[in-house]
Amino acid sequence: MYEIFLIIAILVILFLVIGIHQKNTNGICLSRRRLEGKTVLVTGGTAGMGLEIAKDLADRGARVIIACPFNEEGVSARKQIVEETENQNVEFKLLDLASLESVRKFAANILANEERLDILINNAGVGVPVDALTTDGMHFIMQVNYYGTFLMTLLLLPLLKKTGSTNDPSRIILTSSVLHQMGQMDFDNFNRTNYWYRLQIYGNSKLCLILFGKELAQRLKGVNVVVNCVDPGAVGTRIFDSGNRIAGFFLKMFINTLFKTTWQGAQTALHVALDKKAGEVSGEFFKNCAISEPAPRARCDKTAKVLWEESMRLVNLSNDELVQIFR
Repeated sequence: MYEIFLIIAILVILFLVIGIHQKNTNGICLSRRRLEGKTVLVTGGTAGMGLEIAKDLADRGARVIIACPFNEEGVSARKQIVEETENQNVEFKLLDLASLESVRKFAANILANEERLDILINNAGVGVPVDALTTDGMHFIMQVNYYGTFLMTLLLLPLLKKTGSTNDPSRIILTSSVLHQMGQMDFDNFNRTNYWYRLQIYGNSKLCLILFGKELAQRLKGVNVVVNCVDPGAVGTRIFDSGNRIAGFFLKMFINTLFKTTWQGAQTALHVALDKKAGEVSGEFFKNCAISEPAPRARCDKTAKVLWEESMRLVNLSNDELVQIFR
């Protein structure tokens, strides 16, 4: 019995030490930049980290567009942002990243109705809710976390290019995860069901985002648009509810206590969106508001190019469309 209590005491102390270290090393966005006259788009900006990001940007005076697939959640989030920031220039738009049709309709709406797009924050994502294919034939987790973001980002490039300038380039932020380190580049099996553990699929999707950012940065050289990836760290969001709600509840409490709250998790994305020096680099990976190194497999140029071509095929993006996008 004594040994059991001793082990428990050691674990508690260990967790407290880890928590204190994490809380003391979490990066904070220090930029005081104002955003009057700027337009920002935050996918998944209706809950969790995305909502914190959207509130911060609205508080800086930006026109903020938040997007998610749930109308009630979007309307409620917009109301909350307006009430807390007193910025009326906030708009909610429906976007379902699990549907290529929805992504194209959303992008067309933005291109037709917005005069500029200064910052695109691809924050939306899912955890491990289902092991199933979408109507587009892609794995649900992969399509929401990666393929939908891939297509939407490219479709919005003309407006980002039009908005960016030499002194103030437009910025694209892709939200990855520390779990990209467990990701595997298995193109033949990315979209199979009953093949992967769902957590592995999540890791695959987050690895793909980093490789996409790397390849896109190469293709945007000489263009006034920069793209960077962020790892927000372990953040207690509702993404943990997607597996088991009871386990998710306790995981969120544990992570919020020892690692990051949603506000703390939002800081690196805000830093990359706002910091002057962060706007001078492209194709980088940020963690705790500083440039970091992703896993070695996330730095392979050849893999990034193969992923790009395979992604274009799966989202039905033709070469002619791509030429128009980059023209």
